[in-house]
Amino acid sequence: MKDTYRHKGLRKRMIDALRQRGISDEAVLAAMMAVPRHFFLDKAFEEHAYEDKPFPIGNKQTISQPFTVAYMTALLQVKPNDRVLEIGTGSGYQAAILAALGAHVYTLERQEALYLRAKALLAELGVRNVRCYWRDGFGGLPEHAPYNGIIVTAGAPVVPEPLRQQLAVAGRLVIPVGEEVQYMHRFTRLSETEYREEVFDAFRFVPFLEGINKKDSK
Repeated sequence: MKDTYRHKGLRKRMIDALRQRGISDEAVLAAMMAVPRHFFLDKAFEEHAYEDKPFPIGNKQTISQPFTVAYMTALLQVKPNDRVLEIGTGSGYQAAILAALGAHVYTLERQEALYLRAKALLAELGVRNVRCYWRDGFGGLPEHAPYNGIIVTAGAPVVPEPLRQQLAVAGRLVIPVGEEVQYMHRFTRLSETEYREEVFDAFRFVPFLEGINKKDSK
């Protein structure tokens, strides 16, 4: 895999466009400049990798458009050495961005084929601070809780209670909530029993589904 001067130039243009759309978190922008998005796409889409569009990655899943990745990551307010849980590994791109911010990332994927592909790719790229799991995201990953941040990359009809419970005090859960259209929510844990809920802009995500899917199933 090559990251050419042309790729870097296209990535710089993507970052400039994100700034113009209101993304102002310089750490997030630097992480997205550092991670080559085209590595996480099918070769057929490589020419368009730095356009602000989602692309199919197989198993009826998509890689989110760069604006969505930047928006959610900025809401998560990741600091170096934060413990972050991602629900929905997909291509592995979001996990790589979190790792570039210095987080210790635990990422869950329900589709076995995507889990295997992302795990192999992240290893090939030398991303060391991401641990991948083939797991149902509704239950989170209690064995490594509590988390400073939890990010859900699929549209949830309701917020799974285990995810809120696995937040550290002062930790943040960023999750799109809704059926046809989702509104981005951020829950901040204030104490053992209290959370602050904030609601942001509307997005469209693939649905957050329960259970796991084996590699050879539809």
